[in-house]
Amino acid sequence: MPSSATHFLSSSIVSARSVDAVRPLKVICIGAGISGILAAIRLPEKLEKLELVIYDKNEELGGTWYENKYPGCACDIPAHCYQLSFEANPAWSSFYARAPEILEYWNRVADKYGVRKYMRLSHKALEAKWDTQSAKWTVRLENVKTKQIFEDSADVIISAIGVLNEWRMPKLTGLDDFKGKLIHSAAWDEHFRHEGKKLAVIGAGSSGIQIVPHIQPDVERLDHYVRGKTWIATTLSGEEVKKRDDTASNFDFTEDEIKAWQQDPGLYLAYRKKLEHGLQSDHIITQRGSTAQKEARELFTKLMTDRLAKKPKIAKHMLPDFPPLCKRLTPGPGYLESLTRENVEVIATAIERITATGIRTTDGKLREVDTIVCATGFDTTFQNRFPIYGLSGQKLGTKWQKRASTYLSITTDDFPNYFMALGPNSGLGTGNLLIVLERMAEYTATVLAKMQTENILTIQPTPRAVANFSDFCDAYFAGTVYSEECSSWYKSGGRVTALWPGSSLHAIKALEKPRWEDFEYTYVDGNGFGWFGDGWSERDRGDGADRTYYLDGQRMLDQRLEERGEENGRRRE
Repeated sequence: MPSSATHFLSSSIVSARSVDAVRPLKVICIGAGISGILAAIRLPEKLEKLELVIYDKNEELGGTWYENKYPGCACDIPAHCYQLSFEANPAWSSFYARAPEILEYWNRVADKYGVRKYMRLSHKALEAKWDTQSAKWTVRLENVKTKQIFEDSADVIISAIGVLNEWRMPKLTGLDDFKGKLIHSAAWDEHFRHEGKKLAVIGAGSSGIQIVPHIQPDVERLDHYVRGKTWIATTLSGEEVKKRDDTASNFDFTEDEIKAWQQDPGLYLAYRKKLEHGLQSDHIITQRGSTAQKEARELFTKLMTDRLAKKPKIAKHMLPDFPPLCKRLTPGPGYLESLTRENVEVIATAIERITATGIRTTDGKLREVDTIVCATGFDTTFQNRFPIYGLSGQKLGTKWQKRASTYLSITTDDFPNYFMALGPNSGLGTGNLLIVLERMAEYTATVLAKMQTENILTIQPTPRAVANFSDFCDAYFAGTVYSEECSSWYKSGGRVTALWPGSSLHAIKALEKPRWEDFEYTYVDGNGFGWFGDGWSERDRGDGADRTYYLDGQRMLDQRLEERGEENGRRRE
């Protein structure tokens, strides 16, 4: 049948499209870390007629695992849990994987799915603006190598830049006066050699806690500046480590173990599920006043006191008065033990200023060093690394100054066709973050597929849906230890803005399928019934199209249901 048949239809409720027509979509994703890789896998699987471009400021993919190269950088989640649910690696070399091996895993995933063809690396996003008239986003970008600035446009933007991405130096007087080596943990100089140096490490967050025990044996002296209090926990699934060596903090898998898992996927799945079950069973610790929370506090207090027995003053300074998990719980294998070594001094006195040769504290003491390592974290305010302007020119950072409000952490009102991975209220204090990232990618792909097939021009959550989610977050966290008084990057403006309001199992269930009634829509031709098309399907129009596809699932009447099931099973195999 000729496609020109729609020429004779004049009613505005009849849209000039087939009922199953797919609208072409261009999507720009900012960030080629884990979320960007997931977008590059899931979007092409779910969407037809997709033009996908992924920009990243780095010269390689991998996000945080590419950027962080400091000594001792590793994941404190068991390696067999820190991988995609659908891409298992039975050959992890150690129980807690180190950064280079994790980056290698993500490179292998990227190569397997051929996602590099979507990526434009060494390109930094400078600005994004929504244009209501064209219903498109315009993104201004810079080629990091050539410094060329140019623009690209798309129907949809996905922000996959993550939370721990924009590292920051501490605001210390005289920092620029220091004549020695100055390094931030997230911008490590791989040519730097710490051996034999007098070195200061400022900060006791996740990176500082990993750096200190790794470099301590090789330096002449290590001054560790620790102002805040923090809980140093047992390692996650640490009982598995203790089975191998009661004094160890990690272990390597044997060749026989790896070979057995490679040859028997069922055996490997059982091991993986055992570890994963433990990871998913700690959510109760987050609840205020719970028995599990009290037991965790007693356990961690004893652990820290015992490990710091040689220098009990350090334990007195570091042990918090707030509950575990109020700020990120950090296992820190070997960290506490390293603080008790003779070449380490833990300094609790505030820093007054940095001098040309070292660090002076408020008690007047100057400690001269060759190198200062600032393990001082990142900007976690969600005020964006580049400005994003939505409807009426509203800046997202301005919208979020008082309250970082989203719908399910993935979208927000007044910013049409804008999606986020690891936006506000998306992280986890317990459980498995990667499975949540998978669900977020699948959720976004599902929404975009609806846009393609239902004549939708723009989509955004209703203000009511955004307010409901934000109000729920505040109410939920009031009953958890996350809202207790402590200095934590989980919080911004007094609110818990970094974490999902619930367990990771809760998150993946909530994100299983979109609630379409929580969104507002505009339509390609202004026709809200346009999804119904013009009375034709694509198969009606296509020459050689299979117009009997609905018979492909045929079953024979004289065939028993059990036989049908066996036959279907063989077909799937």
